[in-house]
Amino acid sequence: MRKNLMIIAVAALGLASCKGGFKQAEGGLLYNIRTDKSGATIKAGDFVSLNLILKTEGDSVLGSTYELGRPVPQIIEKSPRKGDISSAFLLLSEGDSATIKLNIDSMFKKGQPKPPGIKGKYLIYEVKIEKVIPRGTTPEAAFQAHVTDYFKAQADLIKKQEPAKLKKFVEDKKLTTITTPSGLQYQITKPGSGANLVNGDTAVVNYTGRLLNGKLFDTSVKEEAMKEKKPLDPRRKYEPIKVAVGAGGVIKGWDEGLLLLNKGAKATFVIPSELGWGEQGAPPMIGAFSPVTFDVEVVNIIKANPNAPKPVQPAMPQVR
Repeated sequence: MRKNLMIIAVAALGLASCKGGFKQAEGGLLYNIRTDKSGATIKAGDFVSLNLILKTEGDSVLGSTYELGRPVPQIIEKSPRKGDISSAFLLLSEGDSATIKLNIDSMFKKGQPKPPGIKGKYLIYEVKIEKVIPRGTTPEAAFQAHVTDYFKAQADLIKKQEPAKLKKFVEDKKLTTITTPSGLQYQITKPGSGANLVNGDTAVVNYTGRLLNGKLFDTSVKEEAMKEKKPLDPRRKYEPIKVAVGAGGVIKGWDEGLLLLNKGAKATFVIPSELGWGEQGAPPMIGAFSPVTFDVEVVNIIKANPNAPKPVQPAMPQVR
């Protein structure tokens, strides 16, 4: 009996110490600095590059910079609102990691409904400060030059890592792709029939687009969207889209890849960033120099009618 009481007491002390790890800042914000590096804390006006994961109390992830493959840059401004996420950054320095809890009710005006799917009292940020460039008394031109140099170094690093990411993806998925001179990799998973698409045709296509980590960013197939266990977009029609082949209305990887397919064909495209969204990416889902993969199916081919008006090209794909 005494032994059991001791175990309970030790467990209670453990819980108390975990709870005590959080400190309260102005505005009711709670924070726990897990990794505390030496160095000056962030000041208003500093440039900061950080990684973060935003989740609910039930560990449901709402967003993550790690999925983009690069940290988020921003100039830290002192917010007039006490207890917002910016005020928490001012408690940290380069190399620090922290867990930050924001009271959901304090984030929305009185009577304003919470976004759907958010339950619990807090939103939780897991933050890692990757880089700080202090503004201090540095002249503006020199400060901006430091920031530009940082962006260039990050872009060069991500670009250099891309070939290895593509190679690993193909190997892990056990794909037997063919690589074109441009760098597009494709595998026809189901042969179609008839002649291949040519420039000027309109391809009627179903598709599912994912990052190399498997994260869905867009699909025309309702069943694929439902697998993500997220609310379906009520504005979206889940149906094949029409693509004017060779018109430049889609990414280069699509314009090239569709010419390899005929009616009824299914294929997997592995598209390097140069043939996708390149250096700019397509935030928030697709980061800079992010290769992507598409599963596509040519449902139909509409041959060009020289006397017909040109069809309106859809903005495809729409990143979810």
